[in-house]
Parts: sequence; structure tokens; C-alpha cells
Amino acid sequence: MGKDNVKIIAQNRKARHDYFIEETYEAGIELFGTEVKSIRLGKVNLKDSYAGIHKGEVFVYNMHISPYEKGNIFNKDPMRTRKLLLNRYEINKLIGYIQQKGYTLVPLSIYLKGSLVKMELAVAKGKQLHDKRHAIAERDAKREMERQFRAKNY
Repeated sequence: MGKDNVKIIAQNRKARHDYFIEETYEAGIELFGTEVKSIRLGKVNLKDSYAGIHKGEVFVYNMHISPYEKGNIFNKDPMRTRKLLLNRYEINKLIGYIQQKGYTLVPLSIYLKGSLVKMELAVAKGKQLHDKRHAIAERDAKREMERQFRAKNY
């Protein structure tokens, strides 16, 4: 099989700022047809979403998928809880992670892989305020070095 066609639909940029990303997983999402059509149009928001495990299954909460304009009665609640599709081994590994203090499951992005809608799910540990400041200082220093390097090459 050839290379998969991946098109990123939405990203949760705030997650990379607020958390240390330990490990990432690719999960399918249980969706209805009108939700898939809205996602293909890019009408999805991951900003305040998070994932959790309930009765041995992984769910994503607070993910907003706007109702499909032509969906009429088939539209579902935009903020409903959606099941993530992972295999049992991955779910058991995630359960082990989140039982440790400070770890949580955070959706990083939603993308189309071929014709399938997938979510990049991360095991993350929350950053303290001083960690965020340190990351911002590093990013600014790197940007300044690149600017100096570019100025030198001209």
C-alpha cells in the first residue's frame, strides 16, 4: 500500500503550550454522517476538549463539531461525548498512564487519513507557570538566533 493521504483539519495549539507531551496515539472517532461532513468542512473545535476513560472505553469530551447546514433532523448535539476507537492493548496502556499522578489525555489534532477521520491523542503532564515561561523564553531566544543568522547571511 502507498503513502497515506493526511489532511489536518483542526489542531489544539493550547495543549502543546499547557502540557508536556509524553506519548501520542492515533485513534478513530465514532461519528455520525452529518458530523463527518462538518469535519470535512473544517467546522470542528478542539480548544477545551479532553479525553477520559469510562468503563474500559476512551471518550472525548467538549469537542465541538458544528451542525451540518444541510443535515436538518440528522444533526446531533455539537458538544456530545464521542467514543474513541483504540485497541485493548492501547487502552490498557492509557489506563496505566492516567492512574499515575498528574497525567491526562489531551486531543492534539483531528485529521483525515484517506477517507477516515482520525484523532491524535496525547498522554500529557501539566506544566507549571514557570515551565511555560521557560518555554516562551526558549522560543524567543531561538527566534532571535534565527533572525541574527539570517541577517549575517545577507
